[in-house]
Amino acid sequence: MIRRFISYYKNYLGLFMVDMGCSMGISLLGMFYPIITRMMLNDFIPNQKFNEIVKFGIILLLVYFAKMVMKYCVDFYGHMCGTYMQADMRREMFRKIESLPFSYFDNNETGKIMTRIGNDLFEIAELAHHGPETILTAVSALVFAFIYLSNINLNLTLIIFGCSPFLLVIALYVRKRHLDASRASREALAEINIEVNSSVSGVRVTKAFSNSDKEMEKFEKGNVSFVDAKRKQYRSMAILHSTTNFVTDVFNVVCLISGGIYLYNGQISFGDYSVFILSINLFVSPVMQLLNFMEQFENGITGFEKFVEVMDEPVEEDSEDAKDYNNLNGDIKFDDVSFSYTDKEDAEVLNHISFNIKKGTTVALVGPSGGGKTTICSLLPKFYHVESGQISIDGIDIEKISMKSLRENIGIVQQDVFLFSGTIYENILYGRLDASEEEVIAAAKKANIYDYVMSLPDGFDTEIGERGVKLSGGQKQRLSIARVFLKNPSVLILDEATSALDNATEVLIQHSLNTLKEGRTTLVVAHRLSTIKNADKILVVSNGEIVEEGTHSDLLNKNGIYTGLYRSQFAQEEKLDDRLMMS
Repeated sequence: MIRRFISYYKNYLGLFMVDMGCSMGISLLGMFYPIITRMMLNDFIPNQKFNEIVKFGIILLLVYFAKMVMKYCVDFYGHMCGTYMQADMRREMFRKIESLPFSYFDNNETGKIMTRIGNDLFEIAELAHHGPETILTAVSALVFAFIYLSNINLNLTLIIFGCSPFLLVIALYVRKRHLDASRASREALAEINIEVNSSVSGVRVTKAFSNSDKEMEKFEKGNVSFVDAKRKQYRSMAILHSTTNFVTDVFNVVCLISGGIYLYNGQISFGDYSVFILSINLFVSPVMQLLNFMEQFENGITGFEKFVEVMDEPVEEDSEDAKDYNNLNGDIKFDDVSFSYTDKEDAEVLNHISFNIKKGTTVALVGPSGGGKTTICSLLPKFYHVESGQISIDGIDIEKISMKSLRENIGIVQQDVFLFSGTIYENILYGRLDASEEEVIAAAKKANIYDYVMSLPDGFDTEIGERGVKLSGGQKQRLSIARVFLKNPSVLILDEATSALDNATEVLIQHSLNTLKEGRTTLVVAHRLSTIKNADKILVVSNGEIVEEGTHSDLLNKNGIYTGLYRSQFAQEEKLDDRLMMS
């Protein structure tokens, strides 16, 4: 783990060496004040060497100027070294997140991922900068202090350094409790972040249902836990600081009394005694630095462990014999396919599914919710991998088709449209990033959104807000359709693309979808059966199995599950029409 952490320094060895060199220099220059003070008290002042007093005063001023320059280098270049490492880790993590399979996002909340890429990486950057610097500065300061104080009086120095184990034992015991409390506090904060992320993302739903009080109640529960965790953290911190301060004060007492005895017995001069009292911080300060560093080390290493957890997650990978196929025709075959989202046998979603879709035809999937329709659509572009059986396109096992080329040949329009923050133009262009402006405009026209776009003051440069909040549901859907038009795939998946729209908007969208389906192999998941009457084949999926298949008229004649679904939906639509007429 430590070796892996250290490897991130290799690209910034220059900055790191400047930071370490200046840190060492600061420790060394810190010795000049007590050295010159001793010379003043023992020689220059008693012997009235005025010129020496002035000369060494100027030398000390120059030393402090050099120390200021070194401190600037440590604070700037040291922090930049940590920041560059943080940026590298963030880049690696983002690239890793983009390569993770869908299953990872099924099991990890967005707020948790944001904490990893934000707070945890910041703690790592702080450790990357302050860690080596603190260790080098503190250790070198202790060595310099021991050498210097021994030169004044070795026995007195040994007495002071001999007391250090007591400080370390007491401080380590108290700090262990503080670290545990700090860890609990960070976990409580992470839970709050997850809750806030969820509440902010769903604020429109909250307002629609007037459930702000409920969200406040959920937030307050986490907030109270956070306050309790912070109370324990600050109590342990108060115990830590007060205890360590008391121990360092005891050091001053030990130094004062033992030094006083040596002075009384004539074993040390008054000047050396005074300097020794003044110089005790040369020992105490680096010890406290090392103790305080422990918390930073704990935070940084904990953050790095969480970073490594993400980096060690298995990524989406093509099989060794996978190849690129740029122009697939779209003959699709599911052959005895089974799949489940967990390892439990009773959690099987698809059970030995088999069907064919000929090039350029439309096949619709209907049936009860949870039957496996959307799962079938997710397996085709390899968002998940089949457990048994085989899916092929143009007779080629999709496991032997690279994910990139497979997904480039598949266009998806879903019920829940996701749009990126940015302009209308940028969101359409996302369908094919190398497309020309003329191609983007043509795609907008085919999706029947061009006239609306041109009615806006900024046209295609209109900002749509986060997730397209400034657009209606129909406008967002047409924008997603334009994106697929631009992509121009050979296979099209429509996953309940119009189920969330009103009837009038659905008619407009359906017209765009009919144009989009022309010449493409299309797999449709439909809730409203009226929209798939003209499908070349309809598959009824229930409990992970295909229980019926045929055309609309064939299935009605069978008087089976499809007939029941159709009649139930038709009856509901008739009741709705009657209510509308009565109102």
